[in-house]
Amino acid sequence: MALIQTSLIWVTYAVAIVILLAIAAIFVYLYQTPRDRAASVTTVCIFTTSALLATVLLTPVDIALVSSTSSSRDGRKKDWATPDRVDNIVHTLQIVYYTLYSLDALLCLLVVPFTYFWYEEYDEDATADGTQTVGSRLWGAFKYTIAFIVLVVILFLVGFFVPFAKKAKQDKHLDLDFFKHLLDQNHGERALTFALGLLITIGTIIYVIYTAAGLALLPVTLIKSAPSISTPSLAANTASQLEQNRERQRQLEGRNEGREDGLDARDRRELESLVREERTLIRRERLAAESSGEDRNWLVKSWIKIEAVFRPLKLIGGLLLMIIALFIFTSMLITGIDKAKNSVCKVGCGYILGHINIFQPINWIFVKSSKVFPIDYILFLLLVLFFFSASVVGIATVGIRFLWIVLFKIRKGHTSPQALLMATVMLTLIVLAINYSVVMMVAPQYATFGPQTYCDRASRHPGEQPDCSNHHNAIKHCTELADNPVAKDVCTPSVVSTFINRVTINFPVFGVINFWAQFAFLGIYLIVFIATLFRTPHLDTEQLDADLEEEEEEGLLASTGRRFNATWQDITGRAKKNYGTTNSADGEHSDA
Repeated sequence: MALIQTSLIWVTYAVAIVILLAIAAIFVYLYQTPRDRAASVTTVCIFTTSALLATVLLTPVDIALVSSTSSSRDGRKKDWATPDRVDNIVHTLQIVYYTLYSLDALLCLLVVPFTYFWYEEYDEDATADGTQTVGSRLWGAFKYTIAFIVLVVILFLVGFFVPFAKKAKQDKHLDLDFFKHLLDQNHGERALTFALGLLITIGTIIYVIYTAAGLALLPVTLIKSAPSISTPSLAANTASQLEQNRERQRQLEGRNEGREDGLDARDRRELESLVREERTLIRRERLAAESSGEDRNWLVKSWIKIEAVFRPLKLIGGLLLMIIALFIFTSMLITGIDKAKNSVCKVGCGYILGHINIFQPINWIFVKSSKVFPIDYILFLLLVLFFFSASVVGIATVGIRFLWIVLFKIRKGHTSPQALLMATVMLTLIVLAINYSVVMMVAPQYATFGPQTYCDRASRHPGEQPDCSNHHNAIKHCTELADNPVAKDVCTPSVVSTFINRVTINFPVFGVINFWAQFAFLGIYLIVFIATLFRTPHLDTEQLDADLEEEEEEGLLASTGRRFNATWQDITGRAKKNYGTTNSADGEHSDA
């Protein structure tokens, strides 16, 4: 039975890996420019994105495997879960984690930079006349990558020789076996812990800026993907506006007849403005015709209708994601307050929380769902993809910047290979920060012990497990502060929580920065979210004629109703009659 359960958990993870590979491929092909596609860049980006998502999605597998060793009903260790079997499960997970974390670090610090320089070294003319060979190109890329190799060596050397945190050793709160175990590690593990702790901290800074903004903007992106004016209405209004424009031009040109010095300055400026507006309206008319499927075959027209039918799902999905984002915000804020107030050792161990003191809704949902695998895995997958998608939207909106200077823009179908590689490095660091945030802030109890419980009663005979079958009130959830001989035997912390707690307790500066950065994350999210309700920033995704449309100044909530109306008109193919004029900047109706 135990073998079947373990195999099912790993098979679920394998299926998730295949799904992640497809998601990574779609992400890369969706954003890269078709003209400058390079096989090396595409392969590295897809593989790196898949590896980093596979790392964070190992967490529910970890929790399910360690939780399978005990029964949450009576708080007892299962008969097959001998200490050797439990150690074997933990050791296997450690190998997988260390392999994935090391792979992420090498991809981020060595492989992606080498691929960047490899692409930059390509010279089409030099390759054509034979002056550039594969060997010379390899040496040129390797020459610039040497600096990153030196950086990796320095990181591991510093981590290898840096001393343990003295405050953590002397803290009386850390006398429990759970905390002592975090301080017991060899130099090799410490080197990897330091290197990844530093990468997580750097990633947290990027995560605060980009993911916080993206978490507020992602629901807006889905809602904005539905136009606030339907295609038939856009075509009808554009035709009417174009006719008015040309009529006004004829009136101005009529004034010019018989004049020796031509139009006066005011009329000339108006005529020039009308000519520019006419070009915009002609393009908009063409786009409306293409969007409605005019002069297309029945298959194209049918597909356009189907897209319009499913468009309300985007609207509803956007509103639902907005509610979920607020739910995540609330849960993270509760955990942050709980840690700041009730942490057992505060700054000395990076604000490790001994047990949950305030009810936290997302943590409660995950703990309850983890009793029936793979419900919690599906929820965790959706949560991670939500954070990942928010990070992509944040990077696409803000752009890759150095201070106020925009280095690269990330746009669908217009992202250069260099920008895609830099975005991949940023996403790698962000996902490491997401891993910390989910484990430490979003669902801390679930990520540490899952649904594990222990029987808080003394056994009748030495060596015998206590009986809680008739004393359900004696069954308690496993926590870090459970100083009970039974809890030590039954409760097995997850490998990922052990690793992250090891980072924060051995290098408290990383724990302090990462903890207080979560409040900065919540603050930026709140500012951007409030701003989107009243003034929606210009997004480069799924906008009709994005180069011609001006930034929308109206609030998001005010335009949502019109988007549903526009969807209905696109399905029926009929435009609502409007009496008045249409603003040329945004194509929406306003009464004269």
